[in-house]
Amino acid sequence: MQGVIKSYDPGTGDGVLINEADLADVDLADNALEGSIFRMLRQGQRVQFDLDDTGRATRLRLGSEVDMSTPDL
Repeated sequence: MQGVIKSYDPGTGDGVLINEADLADVDLADNALEGSIFRMLRQGQRVQFDLDDTGRATRLRLGSEVDMSTPDL
């Protein structure tokens, strides 16, 4: 899955991204940055992610500029 960071608080690690597939907000899991190249996230940054059992984004990776497009609404 791919999305865009909507908000991120580096102090608490809380964050939200927008899922490209359905434009839904997805909360970041507590361990979303563990094992990734990211130490910090910025608003508008494109990322690939998986969903954990609770539906939160985890395993963040660099997103692709090519794959990201505006869905037809």
